[in-house]
Amino acid sequence: MRSSVVQDVQFPKQPALQLIYDTAPIGLAYLSPDCRYLQINQRLTEICGISVEGHLGRSVRDCVPALAGAVEDIVRSIMETGQPVTGVEVYGQRPGHNDERCWITHWHPQLGPNGNIVGVNVAAEEITERKRNERELRAARDAAERALHHLQETQASLIEAEKLAALGRLVAGVAHEINSPVGTSLTVASVLEQKCADFAAEAARGRLMRSSLSDFIEVVESASSLLVGNLKRAADLVQSFKQVAVDRSYFDRREFDLGEVTEQVLSGLRPALPKNNLALEVDFARGLAMNSYPGPYGQVLTNLFVNAVAHAFPDGKGGTITIRLRASGRDRVEVLFADDGCGMDCEVRRQAFDPFFTTRRDNGRIGLGLHIVHNIVTNRLGGELHLDSTAGVGTTMRITLPRLAPQRATGA
Repeated sequence: MRSSVVQDVQFPKQPALQLIYDTAPIGLAYLSPDCRYLQINQRLTEICGISVEGHLGRSVRDCVPALAGAVEDIVRSIMETGQPVTGVEVYGQRPGHNDERCWITHWHPQLGPNGNIVGVNVAAEEITERKRNERELRAARDAAERALHHLQETQASLIEAEKLAALGRLVAGVAHEINSPVGTSLTVASVLEQKCADFAAEAARGRLMRSSLSDFIEVVESASSLLVGNLKRAADLVQSFKQVAVDRSYFDRREFDLGEVTEQVLSGLRPALPKNNLALEVDFARGLAMNSYPGPYGQVLTNLFVNAVAHAFPDGKGGTITIRLRASGRDRVEVLFADDGCGMDCEVRRQAFDPFFTTRRDNGRIGLGLHIVHNIVTNRLGGELHLDSTAGVGTTMRITLPRLAPQRATGA
């Protein structure tokens, strides 16, 4: 610990040193141990507006009372420890001005001939503009972060809306499919009801003949067969829809056959084929066992199908959608989704998976279908996808999925 208080110490009057003080681009001062100004240059006097001559011999408390306490603490620390104090920010206002200014200051001990501390050198650089820029940058960054957060919330809402829209399309498709077997069953049941009434009336009149009985039995057998077949078809469709709808909650990871789930999903999408003059070719190997998320997989298939119908075949031009499922090694499967539609040029292909990119915004599209596909495949299902498309030729989406999906991830 070193301490030395030297009274009436004068700043050495060296011409070279005085020249440095007078021409330095930063504020400079030399303080005595009891915090009196022994030397100061013009630039530093801007802090308080007192001239150089007005500072000399006067204490800091006399010249800048608002900063006196902090200055005295720093000088006291240097006198006691002999260690410099650097990087201290000082804030203040020039006399007659309302703008706050800021200086960064560095304080170093001045040693005498015998090594004792005879004063403290102060260097002060104004950083008002830098601080203003930092505040503006922070404000801009905060505004950008708020905008990004709002954009992410909006994107999440739109993605949820797109998922619900896809589910709605599936519901409409299943309802259309169920309508056919149920309608047929109602017709058959009505005919059978009428036949039963006619048979009962004939029997009540006592005119029942063997031929009438044979005809009635034949009608009942035929109607029963039709009823069983159509009602079983309707029940299968309902079960498929229930399974897909539950899986779409994204909470059901289970073991399943990839081909069976694919057929369940396609059963609700097929009604869109005839009205769009499209054919669907499905080819898959049996026994593609998965331990994954069938709901998200169904979402991928639905989005790809809807995207192909909406974009690949404009103006009602017909074509073919092809889906092939194959094993890829022991631990992975490959899902190939292709169409022979209009294809994509290089620029469209480059942006195909970007959120909110669409070539059909005039038709109400928001450009999230393929973005959702990419997120689900890479995040939720742990797979990879490769897009290959040529304008005028068609588009192929090749998806490789692990049979054992990773644990549920966020952001999908």
